[in-house]
Amino acid sequence: QVQLVESGGGLVQAGGSLRLSCAASGIIFSIKSVGWYRQAPGKQRELVALITRGGSTNVADSGKGRFIIFRDNAKNTVYLQMNSLKPEYTAIYYCTVIGTSVWGQGTQVTVSS
Repeated sequence: QVQLVESGGGLVQAGGSLRLSCAASGIIFSIKSVGWYRQAPGKQRELVALITRGGSTNVADSGKGRFIIFRDNAKNTVYLQMNSLKPEYTAIYYCTVIGTSVWGQGTQVTVSS
């Protein structure tokens, strides 16, 4: 059974940083493309960043220059480093295996002004 567990969210002041983790079990992450999404209250879930199985990365315009996605294959984990956080980044952040219905439970990120 494939499981994804996100962690690393929390309350941070604007301008601060957080590193989110997405740890996988039941699947070899290194051969999959993995994405981070977020969903703010009253809004649709949106893609934040993704990393392909080949290691290429893509960050949505809203996070360019602030977000970095990377993986540690030895730990079977994908990370989202978020810097210079803004209040509008407040949301629940989820990771998923691209092209599947496998999602984690989400981790709350709250950025105060």
